[in-house]
Amino acid sequence: MTTNNDQILINQIIDGNTNAFSMLVDNYKDLVFTLALRMLKNREEAEEVAQDTFIKAYKSLDKFKGDSKFSTWIYRVAYNTCLDRIKKNKKYINDVEINEFTEHQVKTIDSALDQMEVKEKELAMKRCIASLPNEDSFLLTLYYFDDLSLDEISKIVGITANTIKVKLFRCRKKLAAILRAQLEPEIIEYYERERR
Repeated sequence: MTTNNDQILINQIIDGNTNAFSMLVDNYKDLVFTLALRMLKNREEAEEVAQDTFIKAYKSLDKFKGDSKFSTWIYRVAYNTCLDRIKKNKKYINDVEINEFTEHQVKTIDSALDQMEVKEKELAMKRCIASLPNEDSFLLTLYYFDDLSLDEISKIVGITANTIKVKLFRCRKKLAAILRAQLEPEIIEYYERERR
């Protein structure tokens, strides 16, 4: 299920072609770095983790069977490398209090965002997602920006698709709290009035 080009490069790398590995790194370095940055919230550490991810990928490339997309496999390696770094640094994720935010408010935020220009929406979302706890940023990035399915995310993080669905809902509630604080109050008020 990996793309033809990826599989060709992987076969060349296994046969000893280091230039093919450089091409594979070029194809995925931005995605891996972005995911590492979402989880670690530190540019230098994200760069180190991205490098570590590709070193690990290179050493275990023969274990990649091609039964999923290469991007899913490399994301999983990146995710696990980030978790290792977080454990090593003894950083703990702080959860945002979300009890006061209802599903209605999440939908209201979605409606308000739908009215924003696509670029503005993407920038606002990325800024807000970056302020979420590590794993939440990672999951939302995979789901909304990389358009991965619940099953693909499940393979990356090693938990069931149903658990991912619950986690994404909770992440969205936290995101709604952040968006609510950052969007202009009159936009929110307008959409709340419209829904009554």
